[in-house]
This record gives sequence, C-alpha cells and structure tokens, in this order.
Amino acid sequence: MNVADVSAGCRRVIYFGTPSVAVEPLEALCAAGHQVVLVVTRPPKRRGRRQAPTPSPVQEAAAELGLEISHDIQDALGVTADVAVVVAYGEMIPEAVLQQRRSVNLHFSLLPRWRGAAPVERAILAGDTETGVCLMEVAPELDSGAIYRQCFTAIGPTETAEDLRARLCDLGIEMLLEALRDGFGDPEPQSGQVTWANKISSVEMCIDWNASAEHVMRLVRVGGAWTTFRGRRLNVLAAQLARTGNAEAGSDGSGEDSMELTESVARAGSVTLVKQQGRRFEVLVETGCGILRLLRVQSEGRSATSAQDWANGARLVVGDCFT
Repeated sequence: MNVADVSAGCRRVIYFGTPSVAVEPLEALCAAGHQVVLVVTRPPKRRGRRQAPTPSPVQEAAAELGLEISHDIQDALGVTADVAVVVAYGEMIPEAVLQQRRSVNLHFSLLPRWRGAAPVERAILAGDTETGVCLMEVAPELDSGAIYRQCFTAIGPTETAEDLRARLCDLGIEMLLEALRDGFGDPEPQSGQVTWANKISSVEMCIDWNASAEHVMRLVRVGGAWTTFRGRRLNVLAAQLARTGNAEAGSDGSGEDSMELTESVARAGSVTLVKQQGRRFEVLVETGCGILRLLRVQSEGRSATSAQDWANGARLVVGDCFT
C-alpha cells in the first residue's frame, strides 16, 4: 500500500466510533481544525424491550457537529480522505477500507497486553499497576497492528474503570493530534506476550465473598459488581477497603467499636454495622481475607442510595449475609 505520511496539511478524516468514550476524540479533531468528512457509527440500539432504538453517543455528537453520518462501513469506500481514525467502533474494519488510506486506532492498553474489547476493565481486574494508550495502525487481525506512538500511566489503587478510561482518552487525543500535526513516522511492530481482554460478562461481576477484599474491590472499581441479599440482587456501586482490628474505631479515634448488631458473624459475606458519631454507622462486609466497607448500593428495582440508608431500610439482623 503506497500511502504518503500524514502531516500538518492533512485535514480530511473519516471517523469510526460508537460509545461515549469515542465522543471526545471526535470533538477534538473538529476543534483542532481537521475536516471530518464522514462519521461511521453502529446503528441505533434498543436499550429496553419497549424503548425505541437510541442513536449511539457518537451519532448524537456528530449530528450536533453537523457531520455526515453513516451506519454502513462500505460508505467509507466512496469518500476521499487522508486518514481514518478508529476509536471503540465495535466492529472489524474490512480490508478493502483499510487499503484505501492510512487507518489508525486509539487502543486503551499497552499492546500486546489486553487486546480486545475490555482492556481497561481487564487491567484493573488483573491488578495491573500500569497501563497506557497506543496509537496503532489498524490491521485485519484484531488489535495486532504496529504502533506509531504509546503513552504509559500508573493505575491508581482506587481508580475506577470510568475514571481511568477518561484519563487514557485524554492521553490518546493528545497523541493523535500530535501525529496529525507532526507526522506519524514508521510504526513499530508489537512485541511481548499477547493477552486478551474479552468482554466482561455479568456472571464475572457476581461477587464471591470468599475471595479477598482486594479482589472484590477490583470488581467494584470496574463497575457492575453485584451480590444477592435475601434472594434479591444488590448492585455494589462504591466501596472501600476497611482496616481491621482496632483500626475500625469510631470517629473519635478511641479504638473501641460500638456495634449496632451485638454479634459479628465471621463468615464470608456476613454484614456488620459499626457506629460512628451520632446516628451514623458504617456497613462492613466480611470477605475471605479482609473487610469491605460499602458506600453506595442499589437494590433490585430501586434507585441507588447510600449503604447506610439501604441498611436502615433493610432492617438488618444478626446473621444477615450476602450470597
């Protein structure tokens, strides 16, 4: 394929993207003066059985920007452009489209680690302390293209997948705009052990309270962690690792715990309430190793609420346990 290097004169872009994380790069391209001649995004999707199909976040953003929109990849074949930019499009790009022009992809991992649909989530679940973003060429094989640029960043010990993805997106936008301005150069082939970031399933997000508190906390940070309580599903939206022993003191620092429930059931999944100042208390859950402090939850069919309000409504008794 004979494609000239892209320089500051390149302003004609075809953009492929679908979810909300792909909105900011699209807006940044337009704000930087590049001409987005076509936006290809996935078709509108039903969010519920009775709801009308909803346009993707990228389609909504493109409409607000007054850009040409298509749901058919083949439409890219009839458009003159200097470069195609792919950000979380959600479908493989046909080789015929790739052969027409340079096609680059922002991928939120340090390739070849975490190729696939859920690199941010997999990095957190695996306990990785570092990740990054790659600007890579799009290849027929998933996430296998050579790398033009990459940026490394630490993963915060309490950072959620949503927050980490937003940071990686900002880093990726900066790299993309620099490449469009200064030129892409020659990409370097990927090297190292390939690992796969398969899509996260609901079954994987079911909390096993026999696991360590650190492992459960990673599920919460990814988003979608859930358990069951009295036969009903309970989503755990926010939590913290709790210190054990005298560290679980009241807010006066006395080192003495005053228990709302007079006994503590030391089996995994058991719930204990620890009083703080006044009528405030903490909701603590025993795990296979360590204790988790619940901050925000959502009962099945209910709105999200604080763990304390949930505990008040649930009228917890000694021996209550998540399963």
